[in-house]
Amino acid sequence: MQFESLKQFCDLAESQSFTQAARINGVTQSAVSQTISAIEKQFKSLLIERSKKNFRLTSEGEIVYDFSKRILQNYNAIHSKMQELKNDISGDVRVSAIYSIGLHDLPPYIKRYLKEFPTVRLHVQYRRENMVYEDVIGNIVDIGLVVFPERDARVEIVPLRTDPLVLICHPQNALAKSKLIKLKTLNGQKLVSFEQDLPTRKVVDKLFKDHGVKVEHVREFDNIETIKRAVEIDSGVAIVPEETVRQELVDGTLAAVRLEGNPMRQMGALYRKGKVLSPAMKRFLSLLKEKL
Repeated sequence: MQFESLKQFCDLAESQSFTQAARINGVTQSAVSQTISAIEKQFKSLLIERSKKNFRLTSEGEIVYDFSKRILQNYNAIHSKMQELKNDISGDVRVSAIYSIGLHDLPPYIKRYLKEFPTVRLHVQYRRENMVYEDVIGNIVDIGLVVFPERDARVEIVPLRTDPLVLICHPQNALAKSKLIKLKTLNGQKLVSFEQDLPTRKVVDKLFKDHGVKVEHVREFDNIETIKRAVEIDSGVAIVPEETVRQELVDGTLAAVRLEGNPMRQMGALYRKGKVLSPAMKRFLSLLKEKL
């Protein structure tokens, strides 16, 4: 039996989806099904109860999963140590990032990383925050990048840098002349906001609540690019990470003002608890901690 077969079985057990297991391993659903059948034949036991409404491992399946997971972790640990001894920084690094990090913070890090380690195959996808967690927990990616990372028993969190949250507005807006804005000044303002389930929106809402500020959420979006475009046409003001508007400030299409208390956006990296990180993954995480 090959390690690839055990990995497909573990991925299926954890994702409870033949489609997901196939996607993770870069094979077809039929190939995953054939692999599982071969393992069942090997152990002369039914490992998965297959039904349209329910997916669960049998008692025999739980045993095979438990030992297979240990075998894979040990194998990955051996492989990682051998790479470290040879100073071999290669292989695949799969990353899932929320849009604001992926589009604004990540590009210079990707450029430097690929320049330093040309033999690494770096795969990056941009996702909503909840999907990044799902990708990490489901082992679809190796590393997730989010803001205001939430504690989860299934993931490890690596704190990265912080970035000031600033108020952005149209350059002709009266607030653009301010050097520092007190939050109470924003009482009654029209705000272009992130959608309510996004972490930055939750932090901003708490700031307003703590200072007794009530705003009018005139428009809500799930990504920072659309928020900036709405503010550029003077639909309202917005609170966003400073790093994400640097180009607009240079171009003069937006103005940014510091906020009372200097609230910050915390970025963090995630990886699945128990995951053995390859040298390539460790170097990527190490680079992300630097300020470029």
